Amino acid sequence: MEVRALCIRLLMTIMILLCVQDQKVDAVSLRVVPNRLQFFEYESVTFHCEGVNYCEVVQKFKGKAELCGKTNKRTPTGSSCTIKNVYTADSGEYWYENEGGRRSNIINLSVTAGPVILESPAVPVLMEQSVTLSCRKKIASSNLTAGFYQDGRPIYQSSTGNMAIHRVSKSDEGLYKCSISGVGESLESWLKVTDMTHSSSAATPWIVATILVSALLVAVGLYHFGKGYWKREAATVDAGGATATYAFVRKNRKTRAVPF
Repeated sequence: MEVRALCIRLLMTIMILLCVQDQKVDAVSLRVVPNRLQFFEYESVTFHCEGVNYCEVVQKFKGKAELCGKTNKRTPTGSSCTIKNVYTADSGEYWYENEGGRRSNIINLSVTAGPVILESPAVPVLMEQSVTLSCRKKIASSNLTAGFYQDGRPIYQSSTGNMAIHRVSKSDEGLYKCSISGVGESLESWLKVTDMTHSSSAATPWIVATILVSALLVAVGLYHFGKGYWKREAATVDAGGATATYAFVRKNRKTRAVPF
């Protein structure tokens, strides 16, 4: 019983450690709504900080975003804050840190006073997935003929203002911008492509170790359980045999002779 209890305690401890490690890998994450890297001046942007009760985002050059802190609120997965009106000075890298000092991913926002922005995702795009880039005017109109550029090279001409990339690969990663004829050109933004297998590699050793140790603990537990079981069976058989033996042993009584 003691061996089995020990195995169970060790298994539960390992599972708890695995859960803690998994949370460390995945809990610290920053995203923005709307999900894009470029904004016109006076637009609104909301930061979502996963895994923390207070979303305190930091801008690389300006420090803590105080305006964002004034609108802090809780969410089902953490907290969020909003900058209601962004300006060109708000451009730059943003991140946050959890209570343990772990830093989130970095999102590099660009705010422009110009007439054109490129709408590209603020979070990395997974390989083999599809993504659509859009060229957007500050003043909406039907003239959306746009050219798209990757690392300074023209790659696509669109009459709808959109460019779809199917089955994204690492070669699609780079600096993108767009231009609308007779209107203007957007700023450049980095499109990041990531491989899900690499992003989860930090947790893989823990998973493998847990499976191996769990299997070992189960085998040891079953061995000791079986060993105890057969000992009990043998003892029962021995006891049963003894009972049967003694059951047939009787003391003969002497019979008195009756006189005639």
